[in-house]
This record gives sequence, C-alpha cells and structure tokens, in this order.
Amino acid sequence: MTDRSRRKTRVGVVVSDTRDKTIAVRIDMSRPHPKYGKVVRTSNKLHAHDEENSAKLGDTVRIVETRPISKLKRWRLEEVLERAR
Repeated sequence: MTDRSRRKTRVGVVVSDTRDKTIAVRIDMSRPHPKYGKVVRTSNKLHAHDEENSAKLGDTVRIVETRPISKLKRWRLEEVLERAR
C-alpha cells in the first residue's frame, strides 16, 4: 500500500471561494447518538487548496488530505464532482 492510498478523502460542498487558491468546504456527517440512538447531524468546515481556482460556490467536491500548506489548509482539491446550478 502506498502513502497516497492511505490519505483521507472527504466529499463536501464549497461554502466559500473568495480567497485566492483557497476554498472552504462543509463536510456533513450523520451518525446515531451513542446512548439514545437518534440520528445526529453535524458539519465541519475544512479549508482546501485549489490551485486553478476551479471550484465555485455550491459545487460538490472531493478533497484529499495533504501536508500543511498554510495555517489552516491541510487539504487539497482532488476533483469537482458536481457543479452548482
């Protein structure tokens, strides 16, 4: 197994693309509560590097874990899965 195949990948929606070569991606998760069993929805916002500025607001994207690029960026845009309408 190579190092690249062990990297984490996440799928989310772009919520901000105002900064140059940077996007903010919202990752939505739903899981049952450990004690009560009710489904709890949570979200997390990750900052990702977008070299070509190809992702736009509302796009569904796949991001992959990478080395630290800046203070907040530890993810890199892998591909745009679906364009916003």
